[in-house]
Amino acid sequence: MAKQIKILWVDDEIDLLKSHVIYLTEKGFEVETATNGQDALDMIESEFYDLIFLDENMPGLSGLQTLTRIKEMRPEWPVIMITKSEEENIMEEAIGRKIADYLIKPVNPTQILSSIKKNIDKRRLITETTTSTYQSEFSQISLKINDSFTFDDWVNIYKKLSYWELELQEGEDTMDEVMLMQKTQANHAFTKFIKKNYLDWLNADVESPLMSHQLMKDKILPLLEDGHKVVYIVIDNFRYDQWEVLKRDMAEDYITEEENIYCSILPTSTQYARNSLFSGLMPAQIKKMYPEYWLEEDDEGGKNQFEDKLIGTFFQRFRKPYTHTYRKILNHEYGKKLLDQLPELLKNDLVAVVYNFVDMLSHARTEVKMIKELAANEAAYRSLTHSWFSHSSLKELLLRLKKEDVKIVITTDHGTIRVQDPIKVIGDKNISLNLRYKQGKNLRYNAKEVFEVKDPDKAMLPKPNLSTSYIFATCTDFFAYPNNYNHYVSYYKDTFQHGGISLEEMLIPFVVLQSRK
Repeated sequence: MAKQIKILWVDDEIDLLKSHVIYLTEKGFEVETATNGQDALDMIESEFYDLIFLDENMPGLSGLQTLTRIKEMRPEWPVIMITKSEEENIMEEAIGRKIADYLIKPVNPTQILSSIKKNIDKRRLITETTTSTYQSEFSQISLKINDSFTFDDWVNIYKKLSYWELELQEGEDTMDEVMLMQKTQANHAFTKFIKKNYLDWLNADVESPLMSHQLMKDKILPLLEDGHKVVYIVIDNFRYDQWEVLKRDMAEDYITEEENIYCSILPTSTQYARNSLFSGLMPAQIKKMYPEYWLEEDDEGGKNQFEDKLIGTFFQRFRKPYTHTYRKILNHEYGKKLLDQLPELLKNDLVAVVYNFVDMLSHARTEVKMIKELAANEAAYRSLTHSWFSHSSLKELLLRLKKEDVKIVITTDHGTIRVQDPIKVIGDKNISLNLRYKQGKNLRYNAKEVFEVKDPDKAMLPKPNLSTSYIFATCTDFFAYPNNYNHYVSYYKDTFQHGGISLEEMLIPFVVLQSRK
């Protein structure tokens, strides 16, 4: 049996509202009344109420004074202000004190009931409506998954799945399993699509999607050629659904001039995808043309320490005189230094900034028990990303850039996926450590479970040895070694990883923002 909603109605003319009280009682609500602010506060001190209707104009304690006291005592309780006055300053003050709704007398029963449902029954109504609408679209999405033959088809499917995932999280999680099932179906079909087309995109004379190594030439360079200064923000390990959450915070200050999804190269890992992103080259080309800027998997040192240099090589190859500067933001202190240096940095044509927080968050979720509990599921992971952004130097940077005549590009090098299913792989001691792809000699695995690239040249990937090959995990799989297998699996299962093939890792956002000014 559903819990009965308990309402307190505070009005010095409560007798004149008796018909409304009777109406609500007949609708199944429990209604208690008070004729002044002090009596209401006494009742609130000893009783629980789901909702309070509060008259603004009362003798003694006014409605606004009573509201202030209520918020001190019970800040989480929704209060609906009712007033005869249409004065704007009263309305603004009430809203500023975080009222749940504002009604002007005379009120009718329908208004009252609507306000109750909006504030008390909102979550249930959202759940029912959203669930019903998603259920009606479920079959249509499944049909599209099975009939998707182009990259654009898959972009549209991923956008649709991300939209519904965000919509459903506003409700009561009744469709979580169904959504997970449909995402799994989509990733299995997307894997087949990638296996069939990926190598052709790199080698054959066929239409291909925009990929990591093409972003500088096809997107950044045209902005510079049009005379714009560009601030190029790369958020490492940043997914499209996370962008959908953050962009709502940016809407007040920025117009989205362009919003696309492009395709990360394989492996979808920082060493490969981000070096490709900045250089405008595939990894094998970087190694061949600029061997001093490429480190192999087993070489010591950071694999992305030459990103600044690689941007320079891009401009040199295209004989462009544009100046650039590069910053990597690893913590709040680095972000503060960037803000302090901003006027000087903006003297350059291109300012490239890498934010590492989201990547560090996904790794911390694996290593730190507390972070794993805070980001227990996809919705919580998005929420943690949003919380970071709300208090980050990145948000401060965007606020500062509002005043500047620049184009802002926000993108990433790859996304991430929550892994569930272990796959056994065996290799020699030099096998790469990533859980979503392996590079090495004499790899042993079940070929049906992976995307294998026996000839790295076809994938434009470095080949440290003649017998080097690459394998990529798909969907929610991850690689595990037979030695100490059970411990390895329990440690990494349900963690966020990247490097392989999935919608979440490969289909990633590219956005151009313009200040609203």
